[in-house]
Amino acid sequence: MTRPPAVPATTEQVGSTSDNATEPPEVAAPAVEAPPASRRQPEPAGRSAALPDAPPAAPRPVGARSRAKHRGPVASDAQLERRLEEMRTRVRGIEFAPGLPGASEGETARADVLDQLNDYLLPRVRNADTPLLIAVAGSTGAGKSTLVNSLVGEQVTTTGVRRPTTNSPVLACNPADVHWFSEAAFLPSLPRVRQEGLAMPGKDGMLVLAASECMPEGVALLDTPDVDSAVSAHHEFAAKFLDAADLWVFVTTSRRYADARVWEFLQVARDRDTSLAVVLSRVPRRGREQLTAHFGAMLAANGLGHAARFTIPETDQIAGGRFTANTADQIRSYLADVAGDLAKRDLVSRRTFVGVLDSFRTRVPELARQVEVQAEAARTLAAAAERAYSAGLADIDEATRNGSLLRGKVLARWQDVAASGELGRSLRVRGRRKAKPEGMGSRAQALEKAIRDAVEALVVSTAERAAEDAVERWGEIPGARELAESHGLTTLPEDLPRQARAAVAEWQRRVVGLIASDGVTKRSVARFVTYDEEAFALVLIIGLLGFGTSEVAVSGGDSAAPQRLLKAVFGAESLRNIGATARQDLHDRISALFEGEQRRFADALAAARIPGDDDAAQLHQATNNLEIAR
Repeated sequence: MTRPPAVPATTEQVGSTSDNATEPPEVAAPAVEAPPASRRQPEPAGRSAALPDAPPAAPRPVGARSRAKHRGPVASDAQLERRLEEMRTRVRGIEFAPGLPGASEGETARADVLDQLNDYLLPRVRNADTPLLIAVAGSTGAGKSTLVNSLVGEQVTTTGVRRPTTNSPVLACNPADVHWFSEAAFLPSLPRVRQEGLAMPGKDGMLVLAASECMPEGVALLDTPDVDSAVSAHHEFAAKFLDAADLWVFVTTSRRYADARVWEFLQVARDRDTSLAVVLSRVPRRGREQLTAHFGAMLAANGLGHAARFTIPETDQIAGGRFTANTADQIRSYLADVAGDLAKRDLVSRRTFVGVLDSFRTRVPELARQVEVQAEAARTLAAAAERAYSAGLADIDEATRNGSLLRGKVLARWQDVAASGELGRSLRVRGRRKAKPEGMGSRAQALEKAIRDAVEALVVSTAERAAEDAVERWGEIPGARELAESHGLTTLPEDLPRQARAAVAEWQRRVVGLIASDGVTKRSVARFVTYDEEAFALVLIIGLLGFGTSEVAVSGGDSAAPQRLLKAVFGAESLRNIGATARQDLHDRISALFEGEQRRFADALAAARIPGDDDAAQLHQATNNLEIAR
């Protein structure tokens, strides 16, 4: 059941069906009139809808007509049980990433379906003789505890003027049925305590088991916390217990029956076709007919005109936590009819059971829809990171091609080398004596380092911009920026500059290797020229970085000779092959770095355990399988 948020406590003094309460102020009759009798929905056969002014039935314990156990909503069905188990496995395996779209709605839907599988459907499929559970629920101060005590015939739950009084649910049953409500069989996650002696409240969040000889075997009454309690845990407990009940007795007051919270719960009963009786309590004599007519009209307008309806007048005839007059006799008579007649008990429990199964046709697909919402969010986030780093890699490809790196320090180093003639001296035309090249001097080495520093800085700054872009795009989806921050995605890893430097250095060595291993060079150049491979590689890198397309201005005789010599020595086709291989190698190395950076975002999504489309498909399949089993 959907657990709505807590409703603020009201300071309004309400009338009394509990001990020691004062008389309320007079209630003005609502302006809405009841629909004509011809438009009211007829009561179904077998359901006793007592009128407010009907003569009271003789007092008798609930279910006193028969102590035989009913057979439950369905006979044990192995295939249905397997399909329900399959659905529980699928639902239990779903996890939602907190904060992301669909998380809150999905967690609520998941908990509701799982609770009804664990607490209602599976126990009744496995055990056909499960006691009929009647949950008394409703508004704050409606007198539910007083009504429960009156129906049982002794005080099993506490009453009082404090609101809310019921700080823990109380379940009254025959001592022979207590084992049905142990931790192993009923709401296993909820701690419980057995009541000894006089009725005493338990602790918040604890179920009190009140064994009473006044209760017949096979029937249990549950006093639940208020559905509109200011304490959120109270109405969450109320919802949990209503999910596990066969019959709801919903109690509201003449002051609160129009509250939105009341109708949220009643509409859940309608949507699930839950067996339902409604009680309007604390009805003053003045305006009584108008109040009850208006309440009946609201029930009919909300599709609940079939529900059994009762009223409890405003009264102070209460002692020992129970009504002293015949105030609750009509309700007791109705429940005795249901609980004491096996056919009626089976009809009530079967109706609720089938209604819950029917509701899964929409509730489980709705859960699947929230799974799909999260899966779509995950795809969007992954795509945002992928686009950010793909754009960054494209920027680097362009920057290493258009000559933009051949400025500043790199340009100064190149001009220094060109003016000194170092590169020219590293190339020697072979004469009669074979001379070894001098190798690169200090100026050429400084140029090599300047190029490495420039490419490294470009990689690091682009990676930083890509991360910022990805986080900014994540910020467009609720909860995603917090996910990014929690996984440190807003800052770069400390070792990224070292990785970038190592990658660029490896690339420079790779270019030297390409120069040395080119077969065409060995065949065509070795007979005429002795050359330094590192010097040739440096010239080639300068060309790859956009020499000739940039604003680099080189002056001096030997400055252009290495560039001319590259083409003359290697040949145009060979030079293109070497250049293409070198450029692709740089792209691949930077791409590998960026893939590692992008993987941080993928790892954050994986750690969030966001459900996927496969999970949604399995939920739909489980729903179809359940329909077939029915």
